[in-house]
Amino acid sequence: VQLQASGGGSVQSGGSLRLSCVASESISHVNLLGWFRQVVGKERERVAVFNGDGTTNYADFVKGRFSISRDNAKNTLYLQMNDLKLEDTAVYYCIAVVPWGQGLKTSWGQGTLVTVSS
Repeated sequence: VQLQASGGGSVQSGGSLRLSCVASESISHVNLLGWFRQVVGKERERVAVFNGDGTTNYADFVKGRFSISRDNAKNTLYLQMNDLKLEDTAVYYCIAVVPWGQGLKTSWGQGTLVTVSS
């Protein structure tokens, strides 16, 4: 599956952004679907994901501020980010892990940059 992320930009601290990730095929039945982020020089970290059973997991640093959602009819994943902080500045990537043959295949979007300023 190919993923196309968008919605990043520059925002002041306390502001909001909504990221979108459009998949090239159905996201109704995936093992994992979500968002990671990466700061230059640091490892990519999980932000929020849907598990295969539809439950969600959020990183502690975004709980209460970010919300992940999906529209299966549009093959689109969203990340609503509220009360953004300086430390949320990063490139945000969407990810999908899908069944592939007898295994799994991981796909990443191209990343969208979020810059939070004071």
